[in-house]
Amino acid sequence: MPEGHTIHRLALDHRSRFEGEPVRVSSPQGKFADGAALIDGQVMTRAEAHGKHLFLGFGSPPRTSDVLRSRGYPHRWVHVHLGLFGKLGFGTAPAPPPTDTVRLRLVNPTAYADLRGPTTCALITDAEKHAIHDRLGPDPLRPEDDGTRAWQRISRSRTSIAALLLDQKVIAGVGNVYRAEVLFRHRIDPYRAGRDLTRAEWDALWADLVFLMAEGVRHNRIDTVRPEHLPEAMGRPPRVDDHGGEVYVYRRAHQGCHICGSEIRTAGLAARNLFWCPGCQPGTGGG
Repeated sequence: MPEGHTIHRLALDHRSRFEGEPVRVSSPQGKFADGAALIDGQVMTRAEAHGKHLFLGFGSPPRTSDVLRSRGYPHRWVHVHLGLFGKLGFGTAPAPPPTDTVRLRLVNPTAYADLRGPTTCALITDAEKHAIHDRLGPDPLRPEDDGTRAWQRISRSRTSIAALLLDQKVIAGVGNVYRAEVLFRHRIDPYRAGRDLTRAEWDALWADLVFLMAEGVRHNRIDTVRPEHLPEAMGRPPRVDDHGGEVYVYRRAHQGCHICGSEIRTAGLAARNLFWCPGCQPGTGGG
């Protein structure tokens, strides 16, 4: 499942290609045909992300006098959650004939986008969109969010910090890679209860997630290894993995830690494979 930086990158990609212009909207597969017909030809007014949720706003831009009279204007939103199998791809116009697997196609004179296999592709109202935001935790990539609300839940929880980091109601957008890597970078045992973290530890974790995930958006890949631990600095071979990017522990089970040489461990936690180093992250989970 894509992590939050990928969804924010997709929002940026939609903005650069479609925002502020009328867009032809269709559903070649047919499953979103009714929703597509309601917004076909309207202006894409906004594209944004919160955690792993993408929102594409459609409507007529307000006149200046309307803006002065109100705080905003109603939208219809296409709500997309890619889930495990969803894919969103872009191309330049003219768009080729769509395949029957395309749930949603967007087209303007210069570009097109095709959505396939999402868990969610639905047309929602402003109120329904606000309800989704309300149930999600703060997102390290949203400038208006900070880690305080997440800390209020974490500091009272007996649940492990590794499980809490994947709980989208606690913090939105963090997935399996970022959870493993940020805990390693701060030498925190993944099995420590949330309430056993100090506020300083949480603030450092949050700040690092803000940094790492913003870098993920910028480079469109996850790299978590500090410069002094990169292959060229350490004289080690680069990582070979279809995930891409240099990491410390993620999907490196039974390999040696770059820092201490201990064997990286793996175990199931919160329905995902957890990776950690027992030498650099000692504690209950470190054995």
